[in-house]
Amino acid sequence: YSPNVLSSFCFCQQILEEQDFKEEDFGLFQLAGQRCIDEGHIEQLLEIIQNEKNKVIIKNMGWNLVGPVVRCLLWNKEDEKRKYYFLMLDLLVKLCNPKELLLGLLELIEEPSGKQISQIILLLLQPLQTVIQKLHNNKAYSVGLALSTLWSQLSLLPVPYSEEQIQTDDYGLCQCCKALIEFTKPFVEEVINDKENSLENENEKLKDELLKFCFKSLKCPLLTAQFFEQSKEAGNDPLRCFASEIIGFLSAIGHPFPKIIFNHGRKKRTWDYLEFEEEEDKQLADSMASLAYLVFVQGISIDQLPMVLRTEESVFSKGVDLLENGLLRIEDNSLLHQYLEIKSFLTVPQGLVKVMTLCPIETLRKKSLAMLQLYINKLDSQGKYTLFRCLLNTSNHSGVEAFIIQNIKNQIDVSLKRTHNKWFTGPQLISLLDLVLFLPEGAETDLLQNSDRIMASLNLLRYLVIKDNEKDNQTGLWTELAKIENNFLKPLHTGLNMSKAHYEAEIKNSQENIQKSKDLCSVTVGGEEIPNMPPEMQLKVLHSALFTFDLIESVLARVEELIEIKTKSTTEENIGIK
Repeated sequence: YSPNVLSSFCFCQQILEEQDFKEEDFGLFQLAGQRCIDEGHIEQLLEIIQNEKNKVIIKNMGWNLVGPVVRCLLWNKEDEKRKYYFLMLDLLVKLCNPKELLLGLLELIEEPSGKQISQIILLLLQPLQTVIQKLHNNKAYSVGLALSTLWSQLSLLPVPYSEEQIQTDDYGLCQCCKALIEFTKPFVEEVINDKENSLENENEKLKDELLKFCFKSLKCPLLTAQFFEQSKEAGNDPLRCFASEIIGFLSAIGHPFPKIIFNHGRKKRTWDYLEFEEEEDKQLADSMASLAYLVFVQGISIDQLPMVLRTEESVFSKGVDLLENGLLRIEDNSLLHQYLEIKSFLTVPQGLVKVMTLCPIETLRKKSLAMLQLYINKLDSQGKYTLFRCLLNTSNHSGVEAFIIQNIKNQIDVSLKRTHNKWFTGPQLISLLDLVLFLPEGAETDLLQNSDRIMASLNLLRYLVIKDNEKDNQTGLWTELAKIENNFLKPLHTGLNMSKAHYEAEIKNSQENIQKSKDLCSVTVGGEEIPNMPPEMQLKVLHSALFTFDLIESVLARVEELIEIKTKSTTEENIGIK
């Protein structure tokens, strides 16, 4: 009868001091305790643990029972004796040596895989927190060890990428993130409360461990996490909440995100004294990128920005709102082109372009884009023409240029379908197209950097070929076709061949790097080196670039096919007339 065996063993050990326990005693205790659990004698085992006379024995040997108890809780979810297992776990956490318990709990957390990872983490976070709080010496080391172990296991779980997956949370990552915040809070509060404490060195060490954990969390799961507007409004996105708490922790321990971001680019960073593992240090850039995205794009904790930046944002926002209010009072096509001769009038669209391309606030960037379109709509035809020329010459931004080219296409369409407009047909249009249908540096142009502009230009050319017959030649396109082929189409062909060859070679090199090692590597693109990244990630970037070139090549082939069809048709008509 196993409870009797364990009771007899404990009775014999009661007369011994801690230092007199032998190694085989621990094994015998664990074996007898395990048999009690296996045979269902839980209540009798609880009585032995609660017996005051066994206090010293349980303190030194009881941690060996934690593993069997935890496994029972995981495997026997319908067992009527679960309440006794929970009670026993609480007692062992309360009575056992915390140092031994810490190591035992972390070993248990490291054991499972798949969906069991979250189950055991959720089960053991509270006991683990209690154990660490009982450790007064080297607490920072214990916290760091626990957080590192927990993060390593959580990083094995797939990050949900849809709202449905977040809600179902099949692998329990979202639940674990929420629980992990509650686990970490007391240690963050300890750092805050102990700022005046004499144990300054230990407090700094604890702060450093928390900083490492926050950096790791920004990398995984937050770098790959998806955030949805609907969940944001409802406030029920667990990953957004996790991100908010992590950024809050950074601020609480003395590392608010403006300070982190501003320091990251320096040669000597404020956290360089931290002993990051080599791989952790290499991935720090990913954490910084994740942090910047969460703040500037998702708007999480953006109120922490320095007042000077907040003030600029507020001024920009009010300026854009004021512009909208004024423009909405004006009829479309009614602003005379002469107004653009006034310097302050022309600086408005140029200012909007700067906000669109440089402002870190996504909502403000989108609003500025909408206001630029509204501004364009209010100008008369010559005003639109003049502004398009100005922005094509000054914006130096492929996305902005693509936006202007799309507007040019829209104006040509209006002119061809409704009323003839000299500014978007004939010689005036050809002069404007000279700024559109060319490559700035010929075949040497960085096609990836200019892909938005090039695609917009090809789409415009395709439209002109389809809508304007060579016989009518309303736009003047067919007169200038040879120049367009020499300045745009032929150099684009050459550039595509060169770029594809370069990227295909880089893909081959990257694939070889993956096979040889898992080290971080770099690649040169357009004369500049891509920042170090894992070969797998680098391969995705290179394939994405190659896909862009294939897309450009496909549209280019279609344009040339249409030109050939149209010119052949015209030639046949001319022969028929003769």
